[in-house]
Amino acid sequence: MNVRRRLISATAVTAATALGLGALSACSSDSAATGNTDKFDVVASFYPMAFLAEQIGGDHANVTSLTEPGQEPHDLEISTKQRAQLEEADAALYLKGLQPAVDEAVSQTGIKTKIDAAGLTTLEDHGGTEHAHEGEEGHAEEKGHAEEEEHARDPHIWLDPVKYAEVAEGVGKAFEKADPDHAADYKKNTAALVKKLNGLNGDFENGLKNTKTKVFFTNHAAFGYLAERYGLTQEAISGLDPESEPSAARVRELQQEAKADGVTTVFYETLVSDKTAKTLAKDAKLKTDVLDPLEGITDKSRGDDYFQVMEANLKALQAALGAK
Repeated sequence: MNVRRRLISATAVTAATALGLGALSACSSDSAATGNTDKFDVVASFYPMAFLAEQIGGDHANVTSLTEPGQEPHDLEISTKQRAQLEEADAALYLKGLQPAVDEAVSQTGIKTKIDAAGLTTLEDHGGTEHAHEGEEGHAEEKGHAEEEEHARDPHIWLDPVKYAEVAEGVGKAFEKADPDHAADYKKNTAALVKKLNGLNGDFENGLKNTKTKVFFTNHAAFGYLAERYGLTQEAISGLDPESEPSAARVRELQQEAKADGVTTVFYETLVSDKTAKTLAKDAKLKTDVLDPLEGITDKSRGDDYFQVMEANLKALQAALGAK
C-alpha cells in the first residue's frame, strides 16, 4: 500500500464505514475501474476470487474483477487497460491454471502482492477420466505432455466449502501482511467468512448424507471437489474445459450409466451452451436442471452471491439424487 494511503482522514474512514461492504456485483464487476485509490486496491481474476477479497477486505478494500459478469472466465483475454490496472493495484488475487491470460499478465507485472489461490490449498486431478473418454483425437499431439498434466489439475476448489475456507484463510493472512494497518479487521473478517463456510459444509454434509443415488451428470467437470467431499460421483459430459465436445462413445456410455445408476438429471450451467446436456437428456429420457459452477453471478443465477447460489446447488442436487 502506498504511504499516502496510510494518511486517510478519520472522516474518510467514517464515510467508508457508512457505505458498508456494498454490492459485490457492482464492485467486482467494474473491470474498467482504475486502481490507486485511497483503499487497499485488489484486482481479482474472476468472481470466486473477488468474493473472497470483498468479504475479507471489507471497508478497507477496493476490489475489481478482470472477468465481467456473464463472461466465461476460461476465455478471458487481458486488455491493455487491465494490464495497467494490475500495475496500479496493491494486490492481485487469482487462481493459477484456470485463466492462462491472467497467469501471464500477473507474472509480467511488478505488483508486490501476488496471491495465487491454487497455492493455498491442494489441487487434485479430476479431469483425467473425462479426457480419456474424449478419445484419441489429437489432444496429446496438440499439447505437450507436461502442459496436459498441468491442465488436468482441477482448479474448481471454490465449489468445496472446506477448500474455499482454506483459501480464505490464506488470503486473509496475505491481506494482513500487505496492509498491516488493517490487519485486525482482515483477521476478524476472515474468521467470520470461514465460520460461514463451515456452516455451508455442514448443510451439504447433512443434506446429501442419505440419497437414492450418488451419481450425477454435469456439463463439464467442475464439481470434482464437491463430489469427493460429500461421497458423490460426478460424471461429466465434457472434461475440465467447458467448451470441449464429447465423443459419441462418451455419450453412449453416459446413456448406459444413467440406467444402471438411477441417474435422473443432467445438469447444465448458465455461462456455457446447454445444447449437449439437453440433447443427452432427451435421448436418455432424463430431466435437466442447473448446477451452477459459480464462475460468475448474472441475472440468471439462482442467488445474488456465493452462499445463495451454493444453497440453490444443494437443493438441486438433493432433488436429482433423491435425498431422503
